[in-house]
Amino acid sequence: MDLIFATHNSHKLGEIQELVADSGIRLRSLTDIGCADEIEETGTTFEANASIKSRYVFEQFGLNCFADDSGLVVDALHGEPGIYSARYSGSRDPKVNLDLVLERMQGQTNRTARFVSVISLVFDGKSYLFRGEVEGTLATECSGLEGFGYDPIFIPNGYAYTFAEMSLVEKNRISHRSKALTQLFQFLKSRT
Repeated sequence: MDLIFATHNSHKLGEIQELVADSGIRLRSLTDIGCADEIEETGTTFEANASIKSRYVFEQFGLNCFADDSGLVVDALHGEPGIYSARYSGSRDPKVNLDLVLERMQGQTNRTARFVSVISLVFDGKSYLFRGEVEGTLATECSGLEGFGYDPIFIPNGYAYTFAEMSLVEKNRISHRSKALTQLFQFLKSRT
């Protein structure tokens, strides 16, 4: 089965290709289908933004597609950066965004946070949503070289190290994105 993943983000694509390796699903990105558009995320929720992207691809290309919108939700920052995680500082530079979260968290004793991922699938013209979350805490400084985005400061509950200190295989066992994708793949299996 061919399925479009509505992203230009090579890190996300690699993470998900690892998860679908044995599924019989052939993933293609926006680049693979010749879509150079930067799809505007104008929604106010993860669900709305994911749906905007998947619906756009289906309407423009007529292909079954899924998109995710994900981000870091920090309790002490009243849910920020949330849906603005990729551009929290006004920049799309992940290091600048991460540094801003660390700066705003200085002196905070409540360091609880969660990663949220919502996947919107448009399959044969119908829309479906799948949500995954992983709870954790924020470190006071960056640690680890793996992953991307806020991974160097996010310590999932039950662990003593960050997502960026985990191998991709270990992270994929527990991540918010893998939880949402597991639901997506179970749904797709029921359709084949």
